[in-house]
Amino acid sequence: MNLLRGRGRTTAVLALLTASTIGLSACGSNTGTASSSGGGGGDDKTIDIVGFSVIKSAYDDLGEAFAKTPAGEGVTFKSSYGASGAQARAVVAGQAADLVAFSLEPDMTKVVEAGTVDAAWKDAGDTDGINSSSVVVIAVRKGNPKGIKGWADIAEPGVGIVTADPGTSGAAKWNLLGAYAQALGTDKDEAAAETYLKSFIGNVVSWNDSGRNATDTFLKGTGDVLISYENEAIAARAAGEELDYIVPDSTLLIENPGAVTKDAPEATSQFLEYIRSTEGQQILAKDGYRPIIDGVTPTDVEGANDPAAPFPTVKTLTTIADLGGWDEVDAKFFGDDGIVTKLRK
Repeated sequence: MNLLRGRGRTTAVLALLTASTIGLSACGSNTGTASSSGGGGGDDKTIDIVGFSVIKSAYDDLGEAFAKTPAGEGVTFKSSYGASGAQARAVVAGQAADLVAFSLEPDMTKVVEAGTVDAAWKDAGDTDGINSSSVVVIAVRKGNPKGIKGWADIAEPGVGIVTADPGTSGAAKWNLLGAYAQALGTDKDEAAAETYLKSFIGNVVSWNDSGRNATDTFLKGTGDVLISYENEAIAARAAGEELDYIVPDSTLLIENPGAVTKDAPEATSQFLEYIRSTEGQQILAKDGYRPIIDGVTPTDVEGANDPAAPFPTVKTLTTIADLGGWDEVDAKFFGDDGIVTKLRK
């Protein structure tokens, strides 16, 4: 098991990075997204994907590659991408889905409770239900004019932070938890971490409904700092955007779950296996995601600070498990009486 598991200048660029609901096929042509409930495609060679916004380009690449394999012969895809929480609610409301790929586990829990995904979804394969991983990073303007070095700098007065909104976006929860976790320190000082988080939230100048829209907002000139996934910063640079990003010495491991819905065609399970395979993880790595399995050595990752060694080791890498697990964390920080909920009032 990989060490991590022991735990989107110009209008054209902005268009490439903007999340939207679209249809695609593995051969590259577009189709509309079905609106019926249950398995989405209506046949055993069509897979409906419902995913969080940031993952779109990587899943496009995965679908094209899968279609070239024996298991993927003749398979086509329909897809919908948007803010993770909104996507989960859409599936619960009846949006067609064969494969769901969310930013974080609480969104998967919603579709499990609705009966769309089996409660044993984590047992499929040996990645505990995780399809992709990343870490929380700090993106800054090209040349880093504010001289940002790490978390402490962005909580200082006069620094404008752009992030996603935890009311709709999984990315936002990762970002805010990353800010909190790094401030705990070796003494696990929750009071100090909450004080830091208050300053961090006080500096937010733009809350956005998804991680991808947060990136767009930043690229259009809002704020000094963007808190985001490492892969999102890499994708923006690969698309030609002039920004820099910092992988902090202390940050949070992001783990994105995926699952097959109960009425999905068999090809969906095979596609899920492909995503988690060495070949699939190599494709994800090219798109800036950290591999979730051993045996993948990413190189030549366009947009990374060091394309030959794109994923630097993080000195202190906190996981959700370290914070108590999602059942505890989601309520503690984002519930009606949660820490983040109260700090934003």
